[in-house]
Amino acid sequence: MSETEIRKLIDTAVDQLKFSYVPYSDFRVGAALLAKSGKIYGGCNIENASYTPTNCAERTAFFKAVSEGEREFRAICIVGGKGGNLTQYAPPCGVCRQVMMEFCDPETFQIILATGKEHYDVFFLKELLPQGFGPLNLM
Repeated sequence: MSETEIRKLIDTAVDQLKFSYVPYSDFRVGAALLAKSGKIYGGCNIENASYTPTNCAERTAFFKAVSEGEREFRAICIVGGKGGNLTQYAPPCGVCRQVMMEFCDPETFQIILATGKEHYDVFFLKELLPQGFGPLNLM
């Protein structure tokens, strides 16, 4: 993935922070999902008073993309922090990693964790979900 693509994903993920609905935790998360088609889908976290129906930014982006017909993805960038301050990485939760496993090749799908354009790390899904269970396990 090029430096230009990474920076665009970081910008999009940071822009998504403003849409977060976080009245309980004030922990804003933004995501930018890059489909193989080249289209970028943004996502933010959306809290709920009963917590279980809360949806992470990563899943919001995936569900938006899948609901619009996308099924193949290259990368996702995730940023987040209390009050929208990006002081440390906001890695995806286990449920989000499992959603990624459903739609992405763990060998090639990239997860970019960033606190800004100059400070980020790129991981493959297999690094963050070793021995993940996916569609191929059911064949």
